[in-house]
Amino acid sequence: MSTSLKSAQLAAIERMLYLNSEAPTNPSSQWKILIYDGPCRSIISPLLSVSQLRSRGVTLHLLLNSPREPIPDVTAVYFCEPTRTNLRMIAQDLANGLYKRSYMNFVTKLPRNLMEEFAKLVVQSGPESLSRVVSVYDLYIDYVCLERGLFTLNKKDSYIRYNSSGITEETIEKEMEEVAYGLFSVVATLGSVPVIRCPKGGAPEMVGRKLNRLISEHPLLSRGKAQYARPLLVILDRNADLVTPIQHPSTYQALIDDVLQHNANRVEFMQKVGKSDDENARSVAKKYDLDADEDRFYKEHKFNPFPEAIEQNGIELQKVTAREQEIKMKTSSDTKSSLPAANKLDSNTIELTKAINSLPELLDLKKQLEIHTSILQAVMTEVAKREIPFFYELESDLATGTYKNDTSTAKKKVLDLIRDTTKGSIDDKIRLLAVFSLATPAPTSDIDEICDAILTAMWATNQKGRSKFDINAEKKRVQYSLRAISYLKKLRSINNATSFLQETASETREESPSSDILSTFMTRAQSQATGFIAKATERVSTMLGKVHKHYVTRVVENLCSFKNEDDTYLYLDPKVSKGRGEIDVLQLKREMMTRAPTNDVIAFMIGGGCYAEYQNLQMIQNTELNRNVCYGCTQLVNSNTFMKQLSDLG
Repeated sequence: MSTSLKSAQLAAIERMLYLNSEAPTNPSSQWKILIYDGPCRSIISPLLSVSQLRSRGVTLHLLLNSPREPIPDVTAVYFCEPTRTNLRMIAQDLANGLYKRSYMNFVTKLPRNLMEEFAKLVVQSGPESLSRVVSVYDLYIDYVCLERGLFTLNKKDSYIRYNSSGITEETIEKEMEEVAYGLFSVVATLGSVPVIRCPKGGAPEMVGRKLNRLISEHPLLSRGKAQYARPLLVILDRNADLVTPIQHPSTYQALIDDVLQHNANRVEFMQKVGKSDDENARSVAKKYDLDADEDRFYKEHKFNPFPEAIEQNGIELQKVTAREQEIKMKTSSDTKSSLPAANKLDSNTIELTKAINSLPELLDLKKQLEIHTSILQAVMTEVAKREIPFFYELESDLATGTYKNDTSTAKKKVLDLIRDTTKGSIDDKIRLLAVFSLATPAPTSDIDEICDAILTAMWATNQKGRSKFDINAEKKRVQYSLRAISYLKKLRSINNATSFLQETASETREESPSSDILSTFMTRAQSQATGFIAKATERVSTMLGKVHKHYVTRVVENLCSFKNEDDTYLYLDPKVSKGRGEIDVLQLKREMMTRAPTNDVIAFMIGGGCYAEYQNLQMIQNTELNRNVCYGCTQLVNSNTFMKQLSDLG
């Protein structure tokens, strides 16, 4: 993957906007309108802003299913899914003569039966309709790329779709086919044929074999030039690790997604104007688009523990402000003195000119840092209000096996935290119970006892100052949320509960941040903040604690090092002739065949993924293994979304 998936997808979209040709000398002069459907709008949004679309000649962008007026002299670029509904709407546009020329671009393969149906509709509407069609392309970019190393297939409710008890074999076959086509788009965009590894049985094997067939049967990919270093594609099942998307995270980016409104790189929250502890202070809505590849601060600190992100934001903001004041003072003092002749510019004048020229860039950086200050404050407010560090600390201990041989102590600690009405929301407490039920072999009676404690805590927390109607509505909501626990209990009856336990105690590493940095952070936070935020500093330091390798990280690391899972996971190579797509790994070793080195890895999770998992996987990229790691999933979810899916199944 010499180029990132995001840049490769952007290049494909730019070719589409340049009417499937090379970039013109002046792209903005090649005026056109863009017609897309909802899924394709989601693909473009993280890649190109409105101004960036305009610079590429797009004067107007409209939804396919929205009312649209005829613009008969313009060129139209269609970008949509190849569905029967979409094809009929496009055919109707052609019949109505809405646009002079139309370029058809489908996000994935247009099936032959639908292509013939579409052609028939166009021909039947008259020769003028047919003459308006310039080209039809299959683009194979059916995924949303949010960052250089992060993509999602955007399959809504994907965990439910693949795990519902009422799902038929025919439906699951169709769902896995869609996932395979999505991954095929990723492979086609990169242009590199991967080696596919996946556990035997279940969804990963189904997807792996389907993808293997799609690649091996594609005339261009299967016959491409030989590659020594090929990507490794690891396909995994969410059911192998349900703890990670449930437990509370500790890193900046993951916390944004967990406690604020965050979707497709846009974060939204309410911010108080005035003192943070003033209950009557007015709140205003804030919306920011976060670009993890262009925003320097976010790029450098999104994976850092939350307290470190706060610390670095303060340090960098102080440096930028000091530099700004220095330039302004220098400008003010130097402009008062007489300027030398134009042909005798001294070094001070040259230095002043450089400083003045750097000021706009410096102010942009300051503005970006101030945006992160606002976001950090919004996250901190939630962290403080809900006392999240307590939940993070206990869940981390549970997930890393601290209490695997001492269930009674684990139960007591969970009950103590749940019964404390000053800590956490009811949803936080249900998540804690979910982690407890997955990470310990506790009996069902213990889980039921903790469920009752949550209902009691809900009653104690909500009865003050609320009507009976509100309390009953809240009780129904909590009972619905607890269905997630019912579903997990069913899973425990099918699987050994300890199979969910992350055996990572031996792989846990202690972070040792500078005590000076931490004390500086605490001092500033306590002097500048009051109320909830000041209180949070007493516990937030625990979020600098343990960092353990999650399931995905351990599997990928083992496969890259040819150990543990290496002998049991399927080894599918699309470049091997048909009939030998699956390779016996043990036989491979016996034959002393040399496998190609793996420098690039794509880890893909069926059933939903999360930012905490994505962040944890980067540990491989930043260690001595020095590999480029890309993370993808059927759907990117936060804990609330995932718990809701579990509740629906329950």
